[in-house]
Amino acid sequence: MIGSTRAAIVFGDLSMPYQFTMTRRVEFSDTDMAGIMHFSNFFRFMEAAEHAFFRSFGASVVTSDGSRKIGFPRVRVACRYHRPARFEDDLTVRLIVREVRARRIRYEFLFHREQETQGRPLARGEMEVACVEHAGDGVLRATDIPSEILEHIQSAPSSVIESLERIDA
Repeated sequence: MIGSTRAAIVFGDLSMPYQFTMTRRVEFSDTDMAGIMHFSNFFRFMEAAEHAFFRSFGASVVTSDGSRKIGFPRVRVACRYHRPARFEDDLTVRLIVREVRARRIRYEFLFHREQETQGRPLARGEMEVACVEHAGDGVLRATDIPSEILEHIQSAPSSVIESLERIDA
């Protein structure tokens, strides 16, 4: 599995996904001199999971709906680190859609070693993205998330959100 990424979508019901799981190996270039994954690479893994999530339903985080170009820049990101990820660890990155609004999506990410998918995660990330239109003058203008994307995403049920709250308790 050199340099590989495996992904699987987990459906809340059979038509509306609210979580996505991706497995990715920590490469040498992801680590510091001690062989520990550099903190900044958790953000790269979160972004990769978001992109794979969109691709799983045939979309992209940069798209066009005819006359306008739509994108999803990050407006807030954070990550809490509990234990290190190390060179050649296979990490399971679980993306959970915490909230979907007309112009924003808020995600939570849980990082586990592939063989340790239960219990406290290695790290826990958050990301909020805004849907914007790339105007011809280079300005980004907030816009509603296209219906072609919204029909494939839903906020996680309250029971899932409550279970996330108990992880660090």
